[in-house]
Amino acid sequence: MSKLEGIRTGRHCVFALHAHLVFVTKFRHQVFDDRHLARMEEIMRAVCADFETELVEFNGEDNHVHLLVNFPPKVAPAKLVNSLKGVSSRRLRQEFPDLARHYYRANKLWSGSYFAGSVGGAPLSIVRQYIAQQNRPV
Repeated sequence: MSKLEGIRTGRHCVFALHAHLVFVTKFRHQVFDDRHLARMEEIMRAVCADFETELVEFNGEDNHVHLLVNFPPKVAPAKLVNSLKGVSSRRLRQEFPDLARHYYRANKLWSGSYFAGSVGGAPLSIVRQYIAQQNRPV
């Protein structure tokens, strides 16, 4: 049987869960340049691997980053986000002392909030229609 694109298997499940995550810097400071983003991608790939997730796509600008993550059902997105933000903040501060000037007010790299959106699959209207048309027993 050929492997379906994007479908992963666990011990008792088959899944295709993707999330679009966006992290914004504290106070929207313009912090990052290309070398910061390149290193951040490496750090975030390593954190994702620890969670048995896959960082499918990564990119960013000077004050925010976007991630596309494929994750198993056993991983809580909030815990993954907490680890991604915490580890990346700590490691970037250690490796790039020039970032210290952006920490003077809050001693934090990331804003406390984040965006997480589910990605992939059929639009909600199609899923609702499919569920509504099931042959319910009488």
